[in-house]
Amino acid sequence: MNQEILINVTPQETRVAVMEDGIVQELHIEREAQRGLVGNIYLGQVRRVLPGMQSAFIEIGLERAAFLHIADLFEQRHHPDPDLRIEKLLHEGQTVLVQVIKDPIGTKGARLSTQISLAGRYLVLLPQEHHIGISQRIGNDSEREHLKERLTNLLPSNNQHGYILRTSAETATDEELKSDITYLQKIWESIQESSRKSASKTLLFQDLSMPLRVLRDFVNPETKVIRVDSRETFVKMQDFAEQFVTGVLERISHYAGERPVFETYGVEAEIERALSRRVNLKFGGYLIIDQTEAMTTIDVNTGGFVGTRNFDDTIFKTNLEATLAIARQLRLRNLGGMILIDFIDMESEEHRETVLGELTKAMSRDRTRVTINGFTNLGLVELTRKRTRESLAHILCEPCPTCQGRGQIKTAQTICYEILREVVREARQYNAKEYRVLASQAVIELFLDEESQSLAQLADFIGKPIRLQVETQYGQEQYDVVIS
Repeated sequence: MNQEILINVTPQETRVAVMEDGIVQELHIEREAQRGLVGNIYLGQVRRVLPGMQSAFIEIGLERAAFLHIADLFEQRHHPDPDLRIEKLLHEGQTVLVQVIKDPIGTKGARLSTQISLAGRYLVLLPQEHHIGISQRIGNDSEREHLKERLTNLLPSNNQHGYILRTSAETATDEELKSDITYLQKIWESIQESSRKSASKTLLFQDLSMPLRVLRDFVNPETKVIRVDSRETFVKMQDFAEQFVTGVLERISHYAGERPVFETYGVEAEIERALSRRVNLKFGGYLIIDQTEAMTTIDVNTGGFVGTRNFDDTIFKTNLEATLAIARQLRLRNLGGMILIDFIDMESEEHRETVLGELTKAMSRDRTRVTINGFTNLGLVELTRKRTRESLAHILCEPCPTCQGRGQIKTAQTICYEILREVVREARQYNAKEYRVLASQAVIELFLDEESQSLAQLADFIGKPIRLQVETQYGQEQYDVVIS
Protein backbone atom coordinates (compact mmCIF):
# COMPACT_ATOMS: atom_id res chain seq x y z
CA MET A 1 0.00 0.00 0.00
CA ASN A 2 1.46 3.35 -1.10
CA GLN A 3 0.22 6.06 1.28
CA GLU A 4 0.50 9.83 0.79
CA ILE A 5 -0.73 12.50 3.19
CA LEU A 6 -1.70 15.93 1.86
CA ILE A 7 -2.01 18.92 4.20
CA ASN A 8 -3.69 22.15 3.10
CA VAL A 9 -3.24 25.03 5.57
CA THR A 10 -5.02 28.41 5.66
CA PRO A 11 -5.37 30.82 8.62
CA GLN A 12 -8.98 29.66 9.03
CA GLU A 13 -8.67 25.89 8.70
CA THR A 14 -6.36 22.93 8.15
CA ARG A 15 -7.44 20.06 5.89
CA VAL A 16 -5.75 16.66 5.73
CA ALA A 17 -6.31 14.00 3.07
CA VAL A 18 -4.96 10.48 3.56
CA MET A 19 -4.48 8.81 0.16
CA GLU A 20 -3.78 5.14 -0.49
CA ASP A 21 -2.63 4.17 -3.99
CA GLY A 22 -3.79 7.57 -5.25
CA ILE A 23 -7.33 7.29 -3.83
CA VAL A 24 -8.59 9.49 -0.99
CA GLN A 25 -9.47 7.32 2.03
CA GLU A 26 -9.81 9.84 4.86
CA LEU A 27 -10.52 13.55 5.21
CA HIS A 28 -9.86 15.51 8.39
CA ILE A 29 -10.82 19.16 8.79
CA GLU A 30 -9.87 21.33 11.75
CA ARG A 31 -11.23 24.86 11.80
CA GLU A 32 -9.44 27.31 14.02
CA ALA A 33 -12.72 28.66 15.40
CA GLN A 34 -14.02 25.13 16.11
CA ARG A 35 -10.88 23.23 17.03
CA GLY A 36 -11.61 19.82 18.54
CA LEU A 37 -11.39 19.46 22.31
CA VAL A 38 -10.60 15.75 22.66
CA GLY A 39 -7.42 15.34 24.73
CA ASN A 40 -7.69 18.80 26.31
CA ILE A 41 -7.22 18.88 30.09
CA TYR A 42 -9.07 21.40 32.25
CA LEU A 43 -9.36 22.35 35.88
CA GLY A 44 -13.13 21.97 36.00
CA GLN A 45 -15.72 22.97 38.58
CA VAL A 46 -18.70 20.77 39.49
CA ARG A 47 -21.87 22.67 38.69
CA ARG A 48 -24.45 20.00 39.46
CA VAL A 49 -24.46 16.37 40.62
CA LEU A 50 -27.28 14.15 39.33
CA PRO A 51 -27.61 11.10 41.64
CA GLY A 52 -30.46 9.63 39.57
CA MET A 53 -28.28 9.52 36.45
CA GLN A 54 -25.04 8.87 38.38
CA SER A 55 -23.44 11.76 36.51
CA ALA A 56 -22.46 15.38 36.92
CA PHE A 57 -22.27 18.57 34.89
CA ILE A 58 -18.82 20.18 34.99
CA GLU A 59 -18.03 23.76 33.98
CA ILE A 60 -14.79 23.95 31.97
CA GLY A 61 -15.25 27.37 30.39
CA LEU A 62 -17.26 26.33 27.31
CA GLU A 63 -20.69 27.51 26.15
CA ARG A 64 -22.32 24.34 27.51
CA ALA A 65 -21.41 22.47 30.68
CA ALA A 66 -19.59 19.19 30.02
CA PHE A 67 -20.87 15.78 31.11
CA LEU A 68 -19.12 13.35 33.48
CA HIS A 69 -20.56 9.87 34.09
CA ILE A 70 -19.55 7.76 37.07
CA ALA A 71 -18.10 5.15 34.67
CA ASP A 72 -15.48 7.75 33.68
CA LEU A 73 -14.48 8.60 37.25
CA PHE A 74 -11.01 7.26 38.02
CA GLU A 75 -11.79 7.23 41.75
CA GLN A 76 -14.85 5.00 41.28
CA ARG A 77 -13.09 2.60 38.91
CA HIS A 78 -10.31 1.97 41.44
CA HIS A 79 -12.35 2.05 44.65
CA PRO A 80 -12.75 -1.22 46.61
CA ASP A 81 -16.52 -0.61 46.75
CA PRO A 82 -17.86 -1.09 43.19
CA ASP A 83 -21.26 0.28 44.22
CA LEU A 84 -19.86 3.64 45.37
CA ARG A 85 -22.19 6.40 44.17
CA ILE A 86 -21.20 9.63 42.49
CA GLU A 87 -22.68 11.85 45.23
CA LYS A 88 -20.08 10.39 47.62
CA LEU A 89 -17.24 11.45 45.32
CA LEU A 90 -18.33 14.84 43.95
CA HIS A 91 -20.12 17.89 45.32
CA GLU A 92 -21.18 21.23 43.84
CA GLY A 93 -18.38 23.80 43.63
CA GLN A 94 -15.61 21.20 43.85
CA THR A 95 -12.64 21.61 41.48
CA VAL A 96 -11.59 18.51 39.58
CA LEU A 97 -8.95 17.72 36.95
CA VAL A 98 -10.76 16.45 33.84
CA GLN A 99 -9.95 15.48 30.28
CA VAL A 100 -12.26 15.68 27.25
CA ILE A 101 -12.86 12.22 25.75
CA LYS A 102 -15.61 13.22 23.29
CA ASP A 103 -16.20 16.54 21.53
CA PRO A 104 -19.54 18.35 21.83
CA ILE A 105 -21.80 16.95 19.09
CA GLY A 106 -25.10 18.61 18.17
CA THR A 107 -26.84 19.66 21.37
CA LYS A 108 -24.69 17.44 23.60
CA GLY A 109 -21.88 18.95 25.66
CA ALA A 110 -18.38 17.51 25.78
CA ARG A 111 -17.91 14.22 27.64
CA LEU A 112 -15.24 14.10 30.32
CA SER A 113 -13.11 11.64 32.26
CA THR A 114 -11.01 12.08 35.38
CA GLN A 115 -8.71 9.31 34.16
CA ILE A 116 -5.98 11.32 32.44
CA SER A 117 -4.00 10.01 29.47
CA LEU A 118 -1.32 11.74 27.39
CA ALA A 119 -0.43 10.37 23.98
CA GLY A 120 3.08 10.32 22.58
CA ARG A 121 4.46 8.83 19.38
CA TYR A 122 4.96 5.33 20.80
CA LEU A 123 3.46 5.49 24.30
CA VAL A 124 0.42 6.72 26.15
CA LEU A 125 1.17 8.00 29.66
CA LEU A 126 -1.37 7.12 32.38
CA PRO A 127 -0.16 9.32 35.26
CA GLN A 128 -2.63 7.90 37.84
CA GLU A 129 -1.92 4.25 36.97
CA HIS A 130 0.97 1.89 37.69
CA HIS A 131 0.56 -0.91 35.15
CA ILE A 132 1.87 -1.33 31.59
CA GLY A 133 -0.68 -2.07 28.87
CA ILE A 134 -0.22 -2.98 25.22
CA SER A 135 -2.25 -2.06 22.13
CA GLN A 136 -4.70 -4.79 21.13
CA ARG A 137 -3.45 -4.50 17.54
CA ILE A 138 -0.19 -6.14 18.66
CA GLY A 139 -1.51 -9.70 18.62
CA ASN A 140 1.63 -11.81 19.01
CA ASP A 141 1.94 -12.90 22.67
CA SER A 142 5.73 -13.23 22.66
CA GLU A 143 6.07 -9.79 21.04
CA ARG A 144 3.76 -8.30 23.66
CA GLU A 145 5.83 -9.74 26.49
CA HIS A 146 9.08 -8.62 24.86
CA LEU A 147 7.81 -5.03 24.45
CA LYS A 148 6.56 -4.92 28.04
CA GLU A 149 9.94 -6.11 29.30
CA ARG A 150 11.81 -3.55 27.18
CA LEU A 151 9.69 -0.68 28.46
CA THR A 152 9.99 -1.82 32.09
CA ASN A 153 13.80 -1.79 31.77
CA LEU A 154 13.77 1.72 30.29
CA LEU A 155 11.61 3.32 33.00
CA PRO A 156 13.37 5.15 35.86
CA SER A 157 13.61 3.24 39.14
CA ASN A 158 11.34 5.78 40.88
CA ASN A 159 8.64 5.59 38.16
CA GLN A 160 5.09 5.99 39.55
CA HIS A 161 3.12 6.10 36.30
CA GLY A 162 1.47 3.62 33.98
CA TYR A 163 1.97 3.37 30.21
CA ILE A 164 0.32 1.86 27.17
CA LEU A 165 2.53 0.74 24.30
CA ARG A 166 1.00 1.92 21.00
CA THR A 167 1.14 -0.15 17.81
CA SER A 168 3.99 2.02 16.49
CA ALA A 169 6.14 0.88 19.47
CA GLU A 170 6.70 -2.45 17.69
CA THR A 171 9.35 -0.85 15.47
CA ALA A 172 10.68 1.75 17.96
CA THR A 173 14.26 1.68 19.24
CA ASP A 174 15.13 2.01 22.93
CA GLU A 175 16.25 5.59 22.33
CA GLU A 176 12.93 6.47 20.71
CA LEU A 177 11.00 4.98 23.63
CA LYS A 178 13.21 6.85 26.13
CA SER A 179 12.58 10.10 24.24
CA ASP A 180 8.82 9.50 24.43
CA ILE A 181 9.00 8.82 28.19
CA THR A 182 10.87 12.08 28.78
CA TYR A 183 8.50 14.07 26.53
CA LEU A 184 5.36 12.77 28.26
CA GLN A 185 6.72 13.24 31.79
CA LYS A 186 7.59 16.87 31.01
CA ILE A 187 4.04 17.50 29.81
CA TRP A 188 2.55 15.92 32.95
CA GLU A 189 4.81 17.94 35.26
CA SER A 190 3.76 21.12 33.43
CA ILE A 191 0.06 20.25 33.82
CA GLN A 192 0.47 19.60 37.54
CA GLU A 193 2.30 22.88 38.03
CA SER A 194 -0.39 24.81 36.14
CA SER A 195 -3.21 23.14 38.11
CA ARG A 196 -1.71 24.39 41.38
CA LYS A 197 -1.59 28.00 40.15
CA SER A 198 -4.73 28.29 38.01
CA ALA A 199 -8.33 29.17 38.78
CA SER A 200 -11.14 26.73 38.01
CA LYS A 201 -12.50 26.45 34.44
CA THR A 202 -8.97 26.89 33.06
CA LEU A 203 -7.50 25.04 30.08
CA LEU A 204 -4.29 23.41 31.34
CA PHE A 205 -3.27 21.41 28.27
CA GLN A 206 -4.29 21.41 24.63
CA ASP A 207 -3.54 18.58 22.26
CA LEU A 208 -1.21 19.13 19.30
CA SER A 209 -2.42 20.99 16.21
CA MET A 210 -3.61 18.79 13.36
CA PRO A 211 -0.37 18.85 11.27
CA LEU A 212 1.63 17.69 14.29
CA ARG A 213 -0.99 15.07 15.17
CA VAL A 214 -0.55 13.75 11.63
CA LEU A 215 3.12 13.09 12.41
CA ARG A 216 2.30 11.53 15.77
CA ASP A 217 -0.74 9.43 14.85
CA PHE A 218 -1.12 8.97 11.08
CA VAL A 219 2.36 8.29 9.73
CA ASN A 220 3.30 4.63 9.41
CA PRO A 221 5.81 2.54 7.41
CA GLU A 222 3.47 2.70 4.38
CA THR A 223 3.57 6.53 4.34
CA LYS A 224 5.83 7.55 1.47
CA VAL A 225 5.45 11.33 1.61
CA ILE A 226 3.67 14.08 3.57
CA ARG A 227 3.03 17.13 1.39
CA VAL A 228 2.19 20.42 3.15
CA ASP A 229 1.47 23.65 1.26
CA SER A 230 2.41 26.09 4.06
CA ARG A 231 6.09 26.98 4.52
CA GLU A 232 5.52 27.98 8.17
CA THR A 233 3.72 24.70 8.98
CA PHE A 234 6.38 22.76 7.05
CA VAL A 235 9.10 24.22 9.31
CA LYS A 236 7.07 23.45 12.47
CA MET A 237 6.54 19.87 11.31
CA GLN A 238 10.24 19.47 10.60
CA ASP A 239 11.16 20.73 14.09
CA PHE A 240 8.61 18.41 15.73
CA ALA A 241 9.72 15.40 13.66
CA GLU A 242 13.37 16.06 14.48
CA GLN A 243 12.63 16.02 18.21
CA PHE A 244 9.92 13.40 18.56
CA VAL A 245 9.29 11.34 15.39
CA THR A 246 12.40 9.53 14.22
CA GLY A 247 12.62 8.54 10.57
CA VAL A 248 9.89 10.86 9.30
CA LEU A 249 11.82 14.08 8.65
CA GLU A 250 12.94 13.15 5.13
CA ARG A 251 9.34 12.27 4.15
CA ILE A 252 7.97 15.76 4.90
CA SER A 253 7.82 17.79 1.70
CA HIS A 254 6.87 21.43 1.09
CA TYR A 255 4.36 21.62 -1.78
CA ALA A 256 5.01 24.78 -3.80
CA GLY A 257 3.02 24.02 -6.96
CA GLU A 258 1.05 26.71 -8.75
CA ARG A 259 -2.26 24.84 -8.46
CA PRO A 260 -3.66 24.22 -4.94
CA VAL A 261 -2.51 20.85 -3.55
CA PHE A 262 -6.04 19.51 -3.04
CA GLU A 263 -6.97 20.45 -6.60
CA THR A 264 -3.83 18.89 -8.08
CA TYR A 265 -4.51 15.53 -6.43
CA GLY A 266 -8.28 15.52 -7.03
CA VAL A 267 -9.27 15.94 -3.38
CA GLU A 268 -11.65 18.87 -3.94
CA ALA A 269 -13.74 16.78 -6.35
CA GLU A 270 -13.71 13.89 -3.85
CA ILE A 271 -15.06 16.17 -1.11
CA GLU A 272 -17.98 17.14 -3.34
CA ARG A 273 -18.72 13.47 -4.07
CA ALA A 274 -18.52 12.64 -0.35
CA LEU A 275 -21.42 15.02 0.31
CA SER A 276 -23.69 13.26 -2.18
CA ARG A 277 -26.24 10.57 -1.22
CA ARG A 278 -25.33 8.46 -4.23
CA VAL A 279 -22.00 6.69 -4.67
CA ASN A 280 -21.44 5.04 -8.04
CA LEU A 281 -19.64 1.70 -8.12
CA LYS A 282 -17.16 0.81 -10.84
CA PHE A 283 -19.28 -1.78 -12.66
CA GLY A 284 -22.62 0.06 -12.74
CA GLY A 285 -24.02 -0.56 -9.26
CA TYR A 286 -24.40 2.21 -6.70
CA LEU A 287 -24.88 2.99 -2.99
CA ILE A 288 -27.42 5.33 -1.41
CA ILE A 289 -26.16 6.71 1.92
CA ASP A 290 -28.57 8.45 4.30
CA GLN A 291 -27.31 9.97 7.53
CA THR A 292 -29.81 10.71 10.31
CA GLU A 293 -29.55 11.61 13.98
CA ALA A 294 -30.18 8.01 15.06
CA MET A 295 -28.22 6.01 12.47
CA THR A 296 -26.75 5.82 8.99
CA THR A 297 -28.33 3.56 6.38
CA ILE A 298 -26.56 2.30 3.25
CA ASP A 299 -28.58 0.73 0.44
CA VAL A 300 -26.76 -1.34 -2.22
CA ASN A 301 -28.26 -1.44 -5.73
CA THR A 302 -27.23 -3.27 -8.92
CA GLY A 303 -28.07 -0.33 -11.18
CA GLY A 304 -26.92 -1.02 -14.73
CA PHE A 305 -24.55 -3.87 -13.80
CA VAL A 306 -25.21 -7.15 -15.62
CA GLY A 307 -23.36 -10.26 -14.45
CA THR A 308 -21.55 -12.60 -16.81
CA ARG A 309 -23.57 -15.71 -15.96
CA ASN A 310 -26.79 -15.12 -14.09
CA PHE A 311 -28.61 -12.75 -11.78
CA ASP A 312 -27.25 -14.38 -8.60
CA ASP A 313 -23.75 -13.81 -9.95
CA THR A 314 -24.58 -10.14 -10.62
CA ILE A 315 -25.89 -9.68 -7.07
CA PHE A 316 -22.88 -11.39 -5.50
CA LYS A 317 -20.33 -9.33 -7.47
CA THR A 318 -22.17 -6.07 -6.76
CA ASN A 319 -22.26 -6.82 -3.03
CA LEU A 320 -18.54 -7.72 -3.02
CA GLU A 321 -17.65 -4.48 -4.80
CA ALA A 322 -19.87 -2.57 -2.36
CA THR A 323 -17.92 -3.83 0.69
CA LEU A 324 -14.78 -1.93 -0.38
CA ALA A 325 -16.76 1.20 -1.26
CA ILE A 326 -18.66 1.14 2.05
CA ALA A 327 -15.48 0.78 4.14
CA ARG A 328 -13.95 3.70 2.27
CA GLN A 329 -17.06 5.90 2.54
CA LEU A 330 -17.33 5.34 6.30
CA ARG A 331 -13.74 6.56 6.73
CA LEU A 332 -14.05 9.34 4.16
CA ARG A 333 -17.28 10.77 5.59
CA ASN A 334 -16.36 9.84 9.19
CA LEU A 335 -19.74 8.25 9.79
CA GLY A 336 -20.19 6.95 13.34
CA GLY A 337 -22.75 5.32 15.60
CA MET A 338 -25.12 2.62 14.34
CA ILE A 339 -24.85 1.77 10.64
CA LEU A 340 -27.26 -0.52 8.77
CA ILE A 341 -26.26 -1.92 5.37
CA ASP A 342 -28.95 -3.28 3.07
CA PHE A 343 -27.01 -5.53 0.72
CA ILE A 344 -28.93 -6.98 -2.22
CA ASP A 345 -30.63 -10.19 -1.02
CA MET A 346 -28.49 -13.30 -1.54
CA GLU A 347 -29.95 -16.79 -1.60
CA SER A 348 -26.62 -18.54 -1.00
CA GLU A 349 -25.38 -18.71 2.61
CA GLU A 350 -21.85 -19.08 1.23
CA HIS A 351 -22.23 -15.79 -0.65
CA ARG A 352 -23.49 -14.07 2.51
CA GLU A 353 -20.52 -15.31 4.54
CA THR A 354 -18.08 -14.26 1.81
CA VAL A 355 -19.54 -10.75 1.63
CA LEU A 356 -19.41 -10.42 5.44
CA GLY A 357 -15.79 -11.62 5.43
CA GLU A 358 -14.81 -9.11 2.74
CA LEU A 359 -16.51 -6.29 4.66
CA THR A 360 -14.61 -7.25 7.83
CA LYS A 361 -11.36 -7.33 5.87
CA ALA A 362 -12.06 -3.95 4.25
CA MET A 363 -12.87 -2.37 7.64
CA SER A 364 -9.64 -3.68 9.23
CA ARG A 365 -7.69 -0.65 7.94
CA ASP A 366 -9.98 1.74 9.83
CA ARG A 367 -8.20 3.41 12.77
CA THR A 368 -11.58 3.97 14.43
CA ARG A 369 -13.02 1.02 16.37
CA VAL A 370 -15.62 -0.89 14.34
CA THR A 371 -17.84 -3.74 15.57
CA ILE A 372 -19.61 -5.81 12.89
CA ASN A 373 -22.60 -7.72 14.27
CA GLY A 374 -23.38 -9.66 11.09
CA PHE A 375 -26.72 -10.14 9.31
CA THR A 376 -29.91 -9.46 11.25
CA ASN A 377 -33.13 -11.50 10.88
CA LEU A 378 -34.27 -8.96 8.30
CA GLY A 379 -31.15 -9.58 6.18
CA LEU A 380 -29.45 -6.28 7.07
CA VAL A 381 -25.82 -6.05 8.17
CA GLU A 382 -25.53 -4.13 11.43
CA LEU A 383 -22.30 -2.52 12.58
CA THR A 384 -21.19 0.24 14.91
CA ARG A 385 -18.33 2.65 14.35
CA LYS A 386 -17.07 4.69 17.27
CA ARG A 387 -18.22 8.29 17.01
CA THR A 388 -15.21 10.46 17.91
CA ARG A 389 -15.85 13.68 15.99
CA GLU A 390 -18.40 15.34 13.73
CA SER A 391 -18.99 13.73 10.35
CA LEU A 392 -17.75 15.47 7.20
CA ALA A 393 -21.30 16.52 6.28
CA HIS A 394 -21.91 18.07 9.71
CA ILE A 395 -18.66 20.06 9.45
CA LEU A 396 -19.22 21.33 5.92
CA CYS A 397 -23.01 21.56 5.68
CA GLU A 398 -26.12 22.74 7.51
CA PRO A 399 -29.81 21.88 7.09
CA CYS A 400 -31.46 23.44 4.05
CA PRO A 401 -33.36 26.56 5.23
CA THR A 402 -36.17 25.74 2.80
CA CYS A 403 -36.81 22.08 3.64
CA GLN A 404 -35.19 22.04 7.13
CA GLY A 405 -33.23 18.93 6.26
CA ARG A 406 -36.24 16.86 5.13
CA GLY A 407 -34.90 16.60 1.59
CA GLN A 408 -38.27 17.68 0.13
CA ILE A 409 -40.58 20.69 0.27
CA LYS A 410 -44.35 21.13 0.27
CA THR A 411 -45.92 21.80 -3.11
CA ALA A 412 -47.14 25.27 -4.03
CA GLN A 413 -50.70 23.92 -3.94
CA THR A 414 -50.23 22.63 -0.36
CA ILE A 415 -49.02 26.09 0.68
CA CYS A 416 -51.99 27.73 -1.05
CA TYR A 417 -54.39 25.64 1.02
CA GLU A 418 -52.44 26.39 4.22
CA ILE A 419 -52.75 30.11 3.47
CA LEU A 420 -56.50 29.82 2.87
CA ARG A 421 -56.92 28.11 6.25
CA GLU A 422 -54.74 30.78 7.90
CA VAL A 423 -56.91 33.58 6.48
CA VAL A 424 -60.03 31.88 7.91
CA ARG A 425 -58.37 31.65 11.36
CA GLU A 426 -57.36 35.32 11.23
CA ALA A 427 -60.87 36.41 10.12
CA ARG A 428 -62.42 34.66 13.12
CA GLN A 429 -60.12 36.46 15.56
CA TYR A 430 -59.80 39.95 14.06
CA ASN A 431 -62.19 42.35 12.34
CA ALA A 432 -59.72 43.55 9.72
CA LYS A 433 -60.42 45.83 6.71
CA GLU A 434 -58.43 43.61 4.37
CA TYR A 435 -55.93 40.72 4.26
CA ARG A 436 -52.63 40.78 2.40
CA VAL A 437 -50.89 37.51 1.52
CA LEU A 438 -47.10 37.62 1.13
CA ALA A 439 -45.67 34.50 -0.51
CA SER A 440 -43.24 33.17 -3.11
CA GLN A 441 -43.66 33.70 -6.86
CA ALA A 442 -44.87 30.12 -7.45
CA VAL A 443 -47.57 30.33 -4.76
CA ILE A 444 -48.88 33.73 -5.91
CA GLU A 445 -48.97 32.55 -9.53
CA LEU A 446 -51.05 29.53 -8.47
CA PHE A 447 -53.50 31.84 -6.65
CA LEU A 448 -53.83 33.95 -9.82
CA ASP A 449 -54.37 30.92 -12.04
CA GLU A 450 -55.66 27.49 -10.87
CA GLU A 451 -56.66 28.60 -7.36
CA SER A 452 -58.17 31.99 -8.31
CA GLN A 453 -61.70 30.67 -7.79
CA SER A 454 -60.80 29.34 -4.33
CA LEU A 455 -59.42 32.75 -3.39
CA ALA A 456 -62.54 34.55 -4.68
CA GLN A 457 -64.84 32.18 -2.77
CA LEU A 458 -62.92 32.82 0.46
CA ALA A 459 -63.07 36.61 -0.03
CA ASP A 460 -66.84 36.36 -0.45
CA PHE A 461 -67.10 34.10 2.61
CA ILE A 462 -65.25 36.47 4.97
CA GLY A 463 -66.61 39.61 3.26
CA LYS A 464 -63.18 41.26 3.07
CA PRO A 465 -60.74 41.79 0.19
CA ILE A 466 -57.63 39.57 -0.06
CA ARG A 467 -54.63 41.08 -1.82
CA LEU A 468 -51.57 39.19 -3.07
CA GLN A 469 -47.93 40.26 -2.97
CA VAL A 470 -44.87 38.38 -4.29
CA GLU A 471 -41.87 38.26 -1.92
CA THR A 472 -38.88 37.29 -4.05
CA GLN A 473 -36.76 36.39 -0.99
CA TYR A 474 -39.31 33.87 0.31
CA GLY A 475 -38.81 30.14 -0.16
CA GLN A 476 -41.78 28.12 -1.38
CA GLU A 477 -42.90 27.19 2.16
CA GLN A 478 -42.64 30.74 3.53
CA TYR A 479 -45.62 33.04 3.71
CA ASP A 480 -47.23 35.73 5.89
CA VAL A 481 -50.83 36.90 6.24
CA VAL A 482 -50.90 40.60 7.12
CA ILE A 483 -54.08 42.26 8.43
CA SER A 484 -54.91 45.98 8.16
